[in-house]
Amino acid sequence: MNCRRCGGVKLERLDFLADNPRYTERFAMDVGRRCSRASVRDVARELGLHWHTVKDLEKQYMRAQLAKAGAPSPVVIGIDEIAVRKRHTYRIVVSDLLTRRAIWFGVEDRSEASLAQFYAELGPKKCGQVRLAVMDMWKPFRNASVAAAPQAAILFDKFHIMRHLGDALDKVRKAEYARLSGKDRRFIKGQKYTLLSRRENLTQLAQLEACFAFLRETE
Repeated sequence: MNCRRCGGVKLERLDFLADNPRYTERFAMDVGRRCSRASVRDVARELGLHWHTVKDLEKQYMRAQLAKAGAPSPVVIGIDEIAVRKRHTYRIVVSDLLTRRAIWFGVEDRSEASLAQFYAELGPKKCGQVRLAVMDMWKPFRNASVAAAPQAAILFDKFHIMRHLGDALDKVRKAEYARLSGKDRRFIKGQKYTLLSRRENLTQLAQLEACFAFLRETE
């Protein structure tokens, strides 16, 4: 509309329009739901829209979902990282493990300072409500959690613990193989996966071999 007073052009804001005024809000929500099941490129191709248009409409949908979910107030959190590109470029992801949804994404790296930003945004009161933090054995995650939520118990995930145990067992096996000679050395050779396997997955003969190998290594 042309304003008679100032001579400028005025745009009327209509509630049913999306942030992009070429489309309705209902259409933006439909595009966002489609993007939750398919890639932005596929949705753009299906609807005959530009990639950036679909991405903008998806962002409006995501903002609406965040507003509906409300501010997070987690009690049990999971802290992990994702690789965004090659050459070890990571971003932190924090999830509420009780509601099973991601609540925070880092924008820089997986350092202690980056995770401290999450706790700063959460605030001292909500940090005090955290009772358990599940993470891998990455030291910066532990340091930031202890500093911001000292009352929270820290639980390391089983995968990383088993990896360290397996590495320690393999180190002992290699040391014993280097120490022994002859028949004893030949017996240890090839027992790596026997020692690392679960007992119920081994045959009776393999179980006996694993026991003998363990006894020899601990003598």
